[in-house]
Amino acid sequence: MIRLLQIEWFKLIHHRISRLLIISYFLLISLVALLATIKVEFGPINFYLAEQGIFNFPYIWHFNTYMIATLKIFFAIIIVAMIANEFSYKTLKQNLIDGLSKKEFLLTKVYTILAFVLISTLVVFIVSMTLGLIYSDYNEIGIIFSDLEYLLAYAVKLFGFFSLCLFFGVWIKRSAFALGMLILWQIFEGILYGVLRWNISASMAEKVYNLFPLNAMGNLIKEPVTRLSAVQNIADQMGEDLSKDYGVNLLEVALVLGWSFVFIYASYRILLKRDL
Repeated sequence: MIRLLQIEWFKLIHHRISRLLIISYFLLISLVALLATIKVEFGPINFYLAEQGIFNFPYIWHFNTYMIATLKIFFAIIIVAMIANEFSYKTLKQNLIDGLSKKEFLLTKVYTILAFVLISTLVVFIVSMTLGLIYSDYNEIGIIFSDLEYLLAYAVKLFGFFSLCLFFGVWIKRSAFALGMLILWQIFEGILYGVLRWNISASMAEKVYNLFPLNAMGNLIKEPVTRLSAVQNIADQMGEDLSKDYGVNLLEVALVLGWSFVFIYASYRILLKRDL
């Protein structure tokens, strides 16, 4: 495993765009801390974001994992680019000539994805823990370490999404078209949901839609904004009911892991059949 990771790391570190995207990604995660400094003072309006409860334990685990997961497109670009470069620069063929099997080649990508996911999750944990210890109103150990399942959901969400990127990269072999396929797939899921909703009951269409890969990944971490007590109070005053289940569902985690296996296995089958 270490040898395969070293092979991929050597390629990434010597690719200027990939190196820039990796640095930018982790910088942006770290810059979440700047949210704590946002203040708005305009006449009678005095708004300080850190006082709105978004950095309170355990809510911060939910908020940060949801917000930072939106940055995954940075690594999506890296993954499809590192696959496309293998075909464009003929490095895949050279690796096979040098004795690397197609299975080992694919494992270099999977191990790299796992490394990205684990490092990203660790950075999110450190940033969230730091902000929480500084700004949270609740610092009891039991409260601090509750809701850590959102970190698991975050890691699984990234792994599933990157596995899909890996599949499109291997299948299409061109980074721009592979990224375009991600957009088309999202549109396809939406259209298919609309067709199902039109032809069957809305509840059944929703259940089927929840099985689609991108939607399943999106469902792992529900939006956290309506969970804030301030938003809940406003909704109550307006007679709106925003209560829902914000927790991490283990069946949804298993579903995304299942899709991840499908995408990785499909990538392997494509490599086996393709004349390189």
